[in-house]
Amino acid sequence: MVHNQPVTEPRPDRGGALRRWLPVLVLIGLAALGYGLGLHHYVSLDALAANRQSLRQYVEGHQAVSVLLFMALYIAVVALSIPGAAVMSLAGGFLFGWAISVPATVIAATIGSVIVFQVVKTSFGAALAERASPFLQRLSRRCSENAFSLLLFLRLVPVFPFWAVNAVAGLSRVPLRSFVLATIIGIIPASFAFALIGAGLDHALGAQFAAYDSCVAAQGAAHCSLSLDVGALITRELVLGLVALGLVSLVPLAVKAWRRKPA
Repeated sequence: MVHNQPVTEPRPDRGGALRRWLPVLVLIGLAALGYGLGLHHYVSLDALAANRQSLRQYVEGHQAVSVLLFMALYIAVVALSIPGAAVMSLAGGFLFGWAISVPATVIAATIGSVIVFQVVKTSFGAALAERASPFLQRLSRRCSENAFSLLLFLRLVPVFPFWAVNAVAGLSRVPLRSFVLATIIGIIPASFAFALIGAGLDHALGAQFAAYDSCVAAQGAAHCSLSLDVGALITRELVLGLVALGLVSLVPLAVKAWRRKPA
């Protein structure tokens, strides 16, 4: 006599779901903790100006450690999507000079970007790919074919938020190699520009610093404020130059599209 075996439904892989979403939850939790501790207030031009003397004294006595701490903070700022990457680039030029600041900034910014890219890609990106319609799949595939040029354009043009580019790239089928290369090459021009501006920060903002120091000497730091804006240091010529570089990066896409047109 043959007995029918009961059919058991496959159990959902809760461990796999946890592995997929745990990095996202950790990243969101760390970002919330950073905002709760007021990290974004410390990563500001005002904070840099107010503590510039003590920071320079520490760097002079502990340069190697200072560079490592700077890179660790830069990675955290980028990975947690805290506004302040531009200020960090200025601080690097101000504290270390462009020769040290530029490679340290490029390495740290790339590592922070890869963290966000990988977390988004393995969680939201994987879930989106599983549920994407055929049209979205074709669109994602076309974007991945031109990933390097598109990402290079987004990195070169300072209009697009740094954290947003990391997240959007993670949602698409961008290869990690293309993402890393486009990030490294794309942020070098802006890193040089911000480092050079930061190296001359004392001279550029000498009047504001002098007024603030006089106020502190007369009334104390509690009664004085130094309100500085990163936008005031970025010239129109610098923005136009970066935009021009971004447009040049799109030339291969234009050539490819022209070759695909029927004769």
